Amino acid sequence: MSNTNFSAFIAVMENSASPKVQKWVWRNIYNLLSRFWRDRDWRFMNYGYVAAGDAFPLKPEDEPERAFIGLYQQAVAGLPVEGARVLEVGSGRGGGSRYIARYHQPASVTGLDYSPATVQLARRLNADTATVAFETGDAEAMPFADCSFDIVVNIESSHCYGDVAAFAREVGRVTKPGGWFTFADMRGRNRIAELDAQLAASGMELVESRDITSNVVAALDAAESRKRERIGRSWLMRRFMSEFSGSQGSVLYKGLTGGQVVYVARRYRKAS
Repeated sequence: MSNTNFSAFIAVMENSASPKVQKWVWRNIYNLLSRFWRDRDWRFMNYGYVAAGDAFPLKPEDEPERAFIGLYQQAVAGLPVEGARVLEVGSGRGGGSRYIARYHQPASVTGLDYSPATVQLARRLNADTATVAFETGDAEAMPFADCSFDIVVNIESSHCYGDVAAFAREVGRVTKPGGWFTFADMRGRNRIAELDAQLAASGMELVESRDITSNVVAALDAAESRKRERIGRSWLMRRFMSEFSGSQGSVLYKGLTGGQVVYVARRYRKAS
């Protein structure tokens, strides 16, 4: 897929008049990726987060994924995760849920993802972590009872949803009183106000709002050589993966570095 075609594809998806089509396309993309990119040492498919002086501890086996883990570390840093019931919506390959479970001592972590193939892969890749479970489900109609979770995490997933406000309402429903919702994702600069209005549908109080674009770009740069080496072995999907992964020179990388795309982090709290 050429840069021009990929750019056109993203534009169509972002402005799709059919949410059902948008969700169907993204679901099948992730099903495809989960079947062709099954490496055990790639538990993450986010763009990452790197901050100067941010030296949170990691075990040696997790160091290669530090840049990607950083996006989760910034999401939960300072939150009362110990002993909490945590839900990650859009859990993907499961690396983020695994990280939270292994380093932050929650009572449990549940990962929810719309792609059945991705859920199967997450279960296989993270079978070493007993407090993590993965389920297939829709972010806009979650299969959980009201007030089931202390903390809801949503990382780089909402751009795939057909109805972000419906997702936010579901977050508000499944979060316990006094609980937290921590969010990170990207949008075109002219759609940030729309995103914030959609997330406000949760009915939760906005506690923190940050632009983390520069940190995400730093992570993309830090992970470039590792991604390039892996993409080089995927000759069939090489062009697509270069664009999809945000490699240097890709449409997304240019958008982030040029200011047309903004990566934001938000934290909300539900009233007690």
